[in-house]
Amino acid sequence: MIGAQESAVGSRLIFRQFIRGHEKKDQHDTLLVIAIILIIAALGIVALTNTDRIAILLAPKKQAAKSRSENAKKADELFWQTFHRGEYENIQRSLDVLTAAYLETPNDAVTAAHIAWLHNWRIAERIRMNSVPATITDDTVVARRYFQEAVRLDPSDARTRGFLAGHTVNEGAIHKDEKLTREGYYMLLDAIKAWPEFNLFTAGFVMSRLPADSPRFREALEWQWRALDICVDGKIDRANPDYAKYMSLETREGPKRACWNSWIAPHNLEGFFLNMGDMLVKSGDWQTAQKIYANAKHMKEYPTWKYQAVLDERIRQAQANVALFNAPNETANARIMINSEFSCMACHLE
Repeated sequence: MIGAQESAVGSRLIFRQFIRGHEKKDQHDTLLVIAIILIIAALGIVALTNTDRIAILLAPKKQAAKSRSENAKKADELFWQTFHRGEYENIQRSLDVLTAAYLETPNDAVTAAHIAWLHNWRIAERIRMNSVPATITDDTVVARRYFQEAVRLDPSDARTRGFLAGHTVNEGAIHKDEKLTREGYYMLLDAIKAWPEFNLFTAGFVMSRLPADSPRFREALEWQWRALDICVDGKIDRANPDYAKYMSLETREGPKRACWNSWIAPHNLEGFFLNMGDMLVKSGDWQTAQKIYANAKHMKEYPTWKYQAVLDERIRQAQANVALFNAPNETANARIMINSEFSCMACHLE
């Protein structure tokens, strides 16, 4: 009898624990269901109040054109004619034709890039104008926007990525927007990684307008040395940077084609050495600058280069130009290349 009573009591205890366990489980499940309902309701409210954001997120991605229109090709011809002939006064005419072609096919990355480059050229060589309007800065804003479009349509083109970065830096400088300037700087670093032979020069050129004693200017000058090292797969002698020994490396193929002259930039290397010499002069090292300037004469295209007289004057006046390149307002006869009337044409004029 005693054993049976104890057994019955034990059974009742086990049953009560079972019931309590289910009560707790039911309570837990109920709370879970309530939580899920509240989350769904909250999401519904968010959806109702943020339909604009959802619509934007769900918008189809703009696709790059698979073929180019005849008008785009004709606009290209006008672009290169205007650019290679140095017809600065015809920039607007060329822009009108290119923009019309772009509006017809707004997913053409090449047309977008050409529009951007013309705006880039107009502001880069603004010193050509009799009177430079304050609104010339709009060309930087428009150039950045079209470069942005070109990169979006063809992110594989590291050239446009470098120019987009440069104009982002410039736009930040115009608006005194340090956040935008820093964004552009790190975009430059990414562009350098993508194509160092091309963008070490591009990035350094952008930074060459900075004060000679600034860290960014010193970095930009170092980028020029690095570009030479990469182009020759070696180490340039910085005390005696004679480029003559490397002329046999000239190529029109692969990434290193950016190291030499081409149909796009008929005097690319002459322009490179002119700019690097200017940067060295600005840094105070005018003796090395003279040697760098002289390297431009090694190119077989040098006899047709329109800026031979400028180069010879740079070599003669290197020491005197140290002060002039660092003056708050450069004189008409002594402007560092990026601020000159041949900022683009030193490389691209046929």
